[in-house]
Amino acid sequence: MKTAVLVVMAVLAAFTLNAAQETKLTVHVVSAVSGKPIDRASVIVKFTGNVKKGTPQWETKTNQEGSVTLPGIPQGKVRIQIIASYYQTFGDIFVADQPEQTIEIKLNPPQPQYSEDAKTSTVPK
Repeated sequence: MKTAVLVVMAVLAAFTLNAAQETKLTVHVVSAVSGKPIDRASVIVKFTGNVKKGTPQWETKTNQEGSVTLPGIPQGKVRIQIIASYYQTFGDIFVADQPEQTIEIKLNPPQPQYSEDAKTSTVPK
């Protein structure tokens, strides 16, 4: 009986430890100009640093509220890249170290393009 209790306690401790090492990560993408959510933005999450071989990467799109939630990802450093039409591509490294974490990313509009020909330059003077 004591052995069964110890086994159950060990399993519960392992489950609790494993759960504590995962993060429910929400990425919220908004326009830096208007503050409005950006739907259908591509969100790519890759793990960096000391990661186990076979650790998945996530590629998904935001919903109408500009959010995407990834449940149960391993805690640690993650590289988040956002690609959305009519906005500059965003990429940075974040630390996922809480049981639940939300990261808000503000996307900027594209920069004017530059051309050597002064007649076709779209850079403001």
